[in-house]
Amino acid sequence: RGGRAGTGMGLPAALRDRVAAVHRGSALPERLRLYDGWAARYEQDVAALEYRAPHLAAASLSFAFPAPRAEARLLDVACGTGLVARELHRRGFRCLHGVDGSAGMLEQARSTGLYQDLRLCVLGTEPLPAPAEHYDAVTVVGALGEGQVPSTVLPELLRVTKPGGFLCLTTRSNPSNLRYKAELEAALGQLEQSGAWQKLLAQEVEYWERATTEEESTQGTGYISGVVYIYQKCPVPHLQEG
Repeated sequence: RGGRAGTGMGLPAALRDRVAAVHRGSALPERLRLYDGWAARYEQDVAALEYRAPHLAAASLSFAFPAPRAEARLLDVACGTGLVARELHRRGFRCLHGVDGSAGMLEQARSTGLYQDLRLCVLGTEPLPAPAEHYDAVTVVGALGEGQVPSTVLPELLRVTKPGGFLCLTTRSNPSNLRYKAELEAALGQLEQSGAWQKLLAQEVEYWERATTEEESTQGTGYISGVVYIYQKCPVPHLQEG
């Protein structure tokens, strides 16, 4: 993987432009329009990028998650075309719900046949369409980043997670996302200090996906790095009967 041959410079310019456009921090309606337009080509593009987050996140969640998995109810937030659902399904998870802000992406996700329920929901501007303490696990893979989903959504993710349930989150560690990552980690830490959840894993991964520019590449590898976090929601302590 070494050397300059692996840099994003070898990626098609149109692909680099599509990635840059959605990460540019444009206004929400414009960003959703970009995702709608990208939906049909999305999986082809992320394959070219060697995007490993769905695989890494599903593997990490599976490792933490107690069996059996078939009955467990999972919410895939910002589910996109269903890449995370495919990885979870391979690992025995069968009850998958998804939400995304892009109708185009949801259409692709629906065609996988892997979700029991799919809803349009723009995280950060509206609540998740689910009752409190409804899910055994919640995943947000790829959407927590600069110009994407704000780190202020964490309490809403916790709200729909059962006590003792798991949350699997990812973010990128490339230069243009470092400010966001610091904000996210501060918010994660505050919730941990308050006793809302406990951290089970924070796994830094060097080869997260191919960089689309030289500046974003980790130490000239041609890739950007990322991180997978697994948290477990703390059970509500039972009041002692006096």
